[in-house]
Amino acid sequence: MYFALMGKLDARRKGLLAEEEKGFTLIELLVVVIIIGILAAIAIPVYLNVQNNAKDASAKSDLQNAKTAVIAAYTQNNTFPSKLAGLAGYSASGTYDAGKGVAPEIKKSDVTAGSFCIQVTSNSTKNFYVDQDGGAKDGTCP
Repeated sequence: MYFALMGKLDARRKGLLAEEEKGFTLIELLVVVIIIGILAAIAIPVYLNVQNNAKDASAKSDLQNAKTAVIAAYTQNNTFPSKLAGLAGYSASGTYDAGKGVAPEIKKSDVTAGSFCIQVTSNSTKNFYVDQDGGAKDGTCP
């Protein structure tokens, strides 16, 4: 069907050129608009997915920064803090100065067990947490 349509369009174009007429036919313009629409339908979801991945990466980075601040506070005070506010790099409201609007929260801190859990909800609405055992993980604090 595509080749048949293109053949007809080519024949029409040759006929217009032979008659010294200039311009595009309505069919040719319609085909271009349809092609642009198909390309946009492919590109927009890909772009939105890239945005969400960037938001998630920013939230995970903020979690790692929060973990570093909590471990530094534990090293200095021999106790885990209950809030991030006031720790190195954190404002009084508890948001990391370099962050983009996400505020990690300390959900659990147990000095005797030597454990803590910090949780954040990214701007893409996904939840991540980090504990004393490793890097950022999907989900909420256990």
